[in-house]
Amino acid sequence: MPKDRFAVGVIVARRKLKSPWADHQWLPVAALPDVPETEPWTLLASAEGEDRFYAGAHEVGLHISETGHYRDNLVSGRPSLWVALRHVAGDAYEVAAVTADPYEGEAMAEGIGEIVEPVAMPEAIQAVVAEFVAAFHIERTFEKRKRDRADPEALARGAVGGQRGGGTE
Repeated sequence: MPKDRFAVGVIVARRKLKSPWADHQWLPVAALPDVPETEPWTLLASAEGEDRFYAGAHEVGLHISETGHYRDNLVSGRPSLWVALRHVAGDAYEVAAVTADPYEGEAMAEGIGEIVEPVAMPEAIQAVVAEFVAAFHIERTFEKRKRDRADPEALARGAVGGQRGGGTE
């Protein structure tokens, strides 16, 4: 049975900015296929102008009704996971969501207050998502509905809403 839930580790970067309004920016930069035994918000690397942290683990859920979206993601040429960071307090953030659905990721990016970025989907996660799609995807054909023809004389005849006058005899 294919997995419908799995955990990923999230790596974020704090980049220095040259701006009068903000001195740094938080940005999701990578997802790990396995959750390390590292404590959340552990500093992993520091280079000129950028610090990278392990932000913690987050569970990704796959849904049968979204298999077409996952398939679109896998064949896009750059399979991604969308990671949302939520401001908690001061300079603290938390991983709010991680999704493999590109349309859900786009919807998360339209919100205010969360930092949402696509990150490369590791090959091990691509294999899990592909197995889920292969097991549950059902191709649905588009069928255009036909509308009932309108009868412009219906109101004049009183066909809508019963008899005219509404009285009793």
